[in-house]
Formats: sequence, structure tokens, C-alpha cells
Amino acid sequence: MAKLSTIRVPVERVTMARKVTIALVGNPNSGKSTVFNRLTGLRQKTANFPGVTVEKRIGKLTLDGVVMDLVDLPGTYSLSANSADERIAVDVLLGRVAGTPAPNVILAVIDATRLYQGLYLLQQLAELGRPMVIALTMTDAAIRKNIRVDTAALSRRLGNIPACTIVATTGSGMTRLRELVGQAVSNHSAQARSFWPELRHAAETLRGELQDTALSLVEIERALIDADSNAIQMLQDSLGDLAGQRISVLRQTLCGDQPPLAVEARQRYEWIRQTLPIVQTQSSVTARWGSKLGSWLNQPYPATALFLVVMATVFQAVFAWATPAMDLINTGTSAFGAWLEAGLPPGMFTSLLVDGVIAGVGSVIIFLPQIIILFLFIIVMEDTGYLARAAFLVDRAMRSVGLSGQSVIPLLSGFACAVPAIMATRVIPNRRDRIATIIAAPFMTCSARLPVYALLIAAFVPSRSLGFMNLQGLVMFGLYMLGIVGGVGTALLLKRSALRGPTPTFILALPDFHLPNLRTVLMKLLDRARIFLRRAGTVIFAVAVVVWALAYFPRSDLIETERLNAQTQAAATYDGDALKQAAAQIDNEAAAAHLSQSWLGRAGQAVEPLFVPLGWDWRISAAVIAGFPAREVVVAVLGTIYAVGAAADEASLADRLRVATWPDGQLVFTLPMVLGLLVFYAWCLQCAATIAVIKRETNGWGWPLFAWSYMTGLGYLGALLVFQIGSA
Repeated sequence: MAKLSTIRVPVERVTMARKVTIALVGNPNSGKSTVFNRLTGLRQKTANFPGVTVEKRIGKLTLDGVVMDLVDLPGTYSLSANSADERIAVDVLLGRVAGTPAPNVILAVIDATRLYQGLYLLQQLAELGRPMVIALTMTDAAIRKNIRVDTAALSRRLGNIPACTIVATTGSGMTRLRELVGQAVSNHSAQARSFWPELRHAAETLRGELQDTALSLVEIERALIDADSNAIQMLQDSLGDLAGQRISVLRQTLCGDQPPLAVEARQRYEWIRQTLPIVQTQSSVTARWGSKLGSWLNQPYPATALFLVVMATVFQAVFAWATPAMDLINTGTSAFGAWLEAGLPPGMFTSLLVDGVIAGVGSVIIFLPQIIILFLFIIVMEDTGYLARAAFLVDRAMRSVGLSGQSVIPLLSGFACAVPAIMATRVIPNRRDRIATIIAAPFMTCSARLPVYALLIAAFVPSRSLGFMNLQGLVMFGLYMLGIVGGVGTALLLKRSALRGPTPTFILALPDFHLPNLRTVLMKLLDRARIFLRRAGTVIFAVAVVVWALAYFPRSDLIETERLNAQTQAAATYDGDALKQAAAQIDNEAAAAHLSQSWLGRAGQAVEPLFVPLGWDWRISAAVIAGFPAREVVVAVLGTIYAVGAAADEASLADRLRVATWPDGQLVFTLPMVLGLLVFYAWCLQCAATIAVIKRETNGWGWPLFAWSYMTGLGYLGALLVFQIGSA
């Protein structure tokens, strides 16, 4: 049995003037987020840790009138990090993250039904030498399983670290937890414990050879065991070329020729096997519904059937159920814009408010119903324990294309919108898998592509029956499959090139099924909505205003004079409905003329030679440029360019497109050109919100610029091949 060594480490007294930071840490699926929400309520904010895409959740905890920062760290199984999330948790605990001070107190959240798993992390946390409190969650589930945990015995085995049992979903035991946290904050000293004395002795020996080092004993231990890069660099700075030699010698002494992590695991699990019978008792009990359901759904056929039903429901919900709310938002913003336009005099300022500001805000918040519905499903699946099972089920199939099982839900949700799909990749711990999924998600046929598909297919693809299928429906299905092929192929290409690396460790705890906590679900949902509006909204709003300016300026006095003269002539010739129709046609033609000589129109004419090999004229090129903020605006821009109004219905616009010609009289919209244009829209990345979210999620412009360039180039090449081969 390993001996427990104890070292007294002074900790500064807490005063009102000192900012207190408490780190909330625990295994994934241990109920940590529920504890965080219980302790902080709505007094929390979400940001990113500096330099990485991992979220930083900080809440305000008030104890005895003192307000403290409670930092909710990503879940981790040990101090040996395997993912970006785990690395951040370890770095915060060691005080190595800028802007986040080393915690004064550690609040360790452990699942009482999985104490065997949690004791591994508890040993390592106890060795940090900081005041600590242990909160045993899921105690109601443990009682149902006839599991009893002796918190006093657990405290003694860990060196008198206080522990209590709670039920975070109901709030039971939270008062006692607050008391223990308050006592830990007021503690003057803490004990740095070691459950592997030989490792601690080696670390002390090495630190004795250093001069003026800021490395802690735990950091030196991690350098010896799992080659912590930060600690090794600091050792090299102090010892120079001798650092590598000293590390090798000490590793050899501790582990021989065996892998250090394997030796550490044997040491720690030996202590766990001796400790568990002392602190936990369990008697036989009849399996409850959660265990029975979990066991049944672990079988291949029931698991596959449920997965298909759940994914179909998620797909239907995000795709269809959000439509009424999205239509309501669209109607509301349009009505508000019309009301504003009617109440203000015509001119640049009115156009800025209506076509720029109102349209920009509307193009952002219209995604909100999809965001809320998608994350509602994800949060509920996570809280019930199903999300881990779904990821495990499809892991083997997803690995065949270089991804993991955790990529399936983000990719499926991409059929509704790439923005929530990319945000959903946060459940993927491996950075390579996450980035590959982020780049693949925009290929999925989102709802914003449907207006373009519907317009072009209805106008140029014959409505013929092919057996039980319709040709137009077959083309639509083909476009969906084209997006899937593009996304899966891209992920496979990336995982075999730029994102090539070792197969990531896929560790999953399969918890029993249980009912989700409504309070936690609603708080997480509110947090997701707030993040989306703040991050994606500002960027797409700004881009929409810029595009408005490009389409509005410069204004031509000659066009306006001709428009007024034409309206005067129409007023003298027509009356009633005929006059309204003639006036609308005059306004539409004037808008098209303004657009043709605007900066946007000139840009379309400037890039026209680049797109002539695809069969596009300047009008299509200008519409594609204007569609950058959001694909669905392309139909409105085409309506303006072809003088049928921005609110043109598909029939009138389709009629104009069918007769559009080049200067030599040849038709612009031929079937090969239309099919090429559809391929372009299936593969190109025309969505400012998507690019903004990729930038936020990858923490830089490198990947979003790559995604835009790669997808646009792929779409261009596909359209070129289809048009040239079809025309030949």
C-alpha cells in the first residue's frame, strides 16, 4: 500500500480586499454544471479562455457577504490532458492561464455512483496543496442502487478534506456545501499530499537542483510522468541541456522501461482498490428503469432504431418546427421595416434603416429558433445520458471517414443551418476532429439554400415523372447528396493531410438514463441563445450594412430624373390599379438601373470575365457577391436586378430569368448553366454568420479563410465542369 505523505503549505488569509477564485472541477457527466447553476444562478457569464476556443464560464458566488468568482472548468478524468478542454482545466488548476488566477479553493464534484472513477482525480487534486471541498452528487441515484458513501471515512483517506453529499437537481445538501466552501476559503493553510511518495520524492529532488523556479511539485511530477510541455520548457530554461538527461534518469528510476502513465495508473488504482471498501458499501438491488433501459439500449438493434428515431426527430424539429417562429420573426421585421419606410421620407437614411439595419438584424435573429430548438435537444440528450450513447453507437462508422461519433449530431444539424451545427461541435473534445467537423458542416444543405434551389429547379428542370419519382425532386435529392459527399470527402481529406494525427482516445462514461432538470436546461438554453446573438449577430449585422452601402452608392441623378418623368407620364396615361402597376414597374426598373451602376453592380461587371466560363453574366455575378452575408438574399437581389422588385414571387422572377439574354441575344439561363449554378451553391460558402462562427470557434481567421477559399474554389470548379461538359 502506498503511504500518504503530508506537507504543510501556507495559504494567505482571505480578506475582503483579496479576490477569491474557486475552481469547480470534476469528471464529465458528474453533475458539475448543475452544481454551478445552483451556486451562481443567473449571475454568470460565458466567454473564451484567451488564445483557445474553450469556453470560460464564470459565476458570482456570495458567502457571508463576500462575492467570489466560481470558475466552471471543463470536465476531466485526470491531470493528464488528452483534449483542449482538459488541458485548459489542468492549466487553470496550475495557475498557467492568463486572465484567470490560480484558484484559492478547489470544489471537486464527484458522481457518487462512480466513486471508483472519481477517486483517481481526487488523488491528483489533493496533491495540488490547495484548500479543497468534495461534493458527492447523484446521491439520490446512489441510494436507489443501495450505494452508501461514508463521507467522514472518505475525508480521512484523502487527508481530512471535507466532503458532503448533495442532490444538485433538487438543491438538497447545498446549504452544507456552502458552509464547507466558506470554511475552505477562510482556511489559512492546506496540505500538499502525495499518494505516490516515490514520485513526490523524485520531484523534490529535481526541484532542489533548480534555482529560482516557479514550478510547483505537481508540475514537475507531470513533466516526469506525462511530459508536460510547459513544465519541461521551464526545466530546460533552468537546467539547460541537463534537463532531458535528469528527466530520463528519474523516469527510469520510477518506471523502468514501462510507460510512466501506466505505472501511475497502477499506483493510483492500487490505492483506490484499498480505499473503496472503506468508504463505500453496496448491497444487491433490483435494477431500476434507468439501468434496465440503458442495458436494453446498449444492444445493437434497439440502439440503432432509437438513434434513427431521435435523429429524424431532431432533423424534423430544427428543419420544420422552427419554421413558424422564423416566419413570425421575418414577418415582424418586414412589417416593422415597412412601417418605418412609410413614416419616413424617401432617401438614403430611410434606406439605411430599412434595407441595412432592420434587414441586418432580421437576418441574424431569424436563426434564433433553430439555435434554441437544436440546443434544447442537445441539452436534454446530454442531461438524460443519451448523448454519450449516440456518440458511442456511430463512432465506428464515423471513424471510417476520419471523424468520431461525436461529429454526427453537428453534421445532421447542418441540414438546418451551419451556424448551430458549428456551435454544436463543442461536444467534440479532440481539436482535429472538431475542426474537421467544423469545415465539413457548411457542406450540408442548409435551409438558406432552399430558396435558390426552389427557384432554379422550378424554372429550368422539367417536371417529369420517373417511375415513382419526379425529376425535380430527384435533382433536389441529388443536391442534398452532393452536399453530403462534399462534407464527408473534405473531412476525410483533412484528416489525412493537414489534420493528420494519432487516433484520439475516445473515453465515454455511459450513465444511466434519468430525467433532465428543467432549471438547468432553461439556464443552459438561455446561455446558448445569448452567446449566438452576441457573437454571430454583430458580425453579420455589420456585413449586411456594408452590402447595403455597396448596393446603394453611388446614386445617379439622371436615373432619378428619368424615373420621375416616367411616373409623370404614367399618371397622365393610367389610373387606378393600372397606374399602381405601371408605377411599381417604373420603380423596379429604376432600382435595377441604380444597382447596375452601383459599386455592387460595378463589382459584378468587373468580375464578369472570371465567371464567363461558368456561363454567368454580370447580373448573376453581382447577385452572388450580394449573397455573401446570407444565401437567401440572392433571390431578392435577382429580383431587383431583373426589375421585378425585391419581393418578387418565384413565378414572375422565373419568367424574367427564362428570357434573360447576353448582348448577342443568346439565353443566359441555359440548363447546363443552371445545373452548374446549383452545384456552385451546393458547395460554396456564402454565409457571413457561418464564417463569423468558424472564426470564433477556431479562435482565428486561418480556418474560416481556408473554408471560404476551399469551398468557393470547389464550387467554381464544379460549376465550370458541369457548364462546359453540358454545353459541349
